[in-house]
Amino acid sequence: MKLIAKIILLLLIVVIVGGLGGYLYWQGLLSPVNTQDQQVQTFVVEKGEGVVNIAQQLEQKKLIKSALAFNIMVKLSRQGDLIQAGDFQISPAMSARQIFQQLTAGIANKGVTLLEGWRVEEMAQKLNADLGIDQTSFISQAQEGYMFPDTYLFKKDSTIADIVATMENNFQQKYTPALQHKITNLGLTPAEGVILASIVEREARSNEARTMVASILLKRLRIGMALNTDATIQYALGYQPSQKSWWKKDLTAEDLKVNSPYNTYLYPGLPPGPICNPSLSSLEAVANADPNTPYLYYYHDSQGNSHYAKTLEEHNQNVANYP
Repeated sequence: MKLIAKIILLLLIVVIVGGLGGYLYWQGLLSPVNTQDQQVQTFVVEKGEGVVNIAQQLEQKKLIKSALAFNIMVKLSRQGDLIQAGDFQISPAMSARQIFQQLTAGIANKGVTLLEGWRVEEMAQKLNADLGIDQTSFISQAQEGYMFPDTYLFKKDSTIADIVATMENNFQQKYTPALQHKITNLGLTPAEGVILASIVEREARSNEARTMVASILLKRLRIGMALNTDATIQYALGYQPSQKSWWKKDLTAEDLKVNSPYNTYLYPGLPPGPICNPSLSSLEAVANADPNTPYLYYYHDSQGNSHYAKTLEEHNQNVANYP
């Protein structure tokens, strides 16, 4: 009997030790990948994405040690259906349980990319699609030209006022006093610099072309010549239902006669406000513009190449030579 008792005791010890070892191993799989690495990563959970795929991505990004252990943990919790779609800020210093809690806590941020050259209506449409914000309210609060185009991480419950303030603050950080000083040295106010930059944004694409276009437009302003920019006509015409675009293609002769203060063919000088939200590159192009450029005309052909001319005759020849 003593031998049997000893055997039972030994088996109990083995079970206890094995269980403890298994428990410690299990806890190790759920522990942080690297407690010293606090660098957060944006982890995206798509709508309808399953736990298995989420776990695999977390392991691939080295945010958890084991996709299998994560799956088991979620299944045991019976809360896998609480994982929300969105953009989450996760670091390798977080445990698997902490990551799971964040994925189910509803504190996800949503990444929204707002492109340079968009007008506020286009930004409103994108924000409505990604965050569900009211477009009309955003348009009424946003200031054209000062909503800096960028990729933002907004909380899903962000108010329109929060979004507008974030974008305006980003603009102010980019439109530095140094940039504004260079623009005022050219004879423009900071506000006029933004207006001109918004036109440059829509009239040119490469950095080199932006600086040249800014120089030519600034020269036109100085000599009292009309700016004659198609982009301002497009802004005045507004949304084109047939093209599903805010920027009409292939302007007609009648379009150039539209009665609007934004018609820079009819009215000399700058329009009353920006026509879009310019990039930093366009703001810098205005700041670095050379009003002493020998050119008065620019033309971008169908291949995206830019051609410059000193006279109207040269300009017309460029149009004829480079369709």
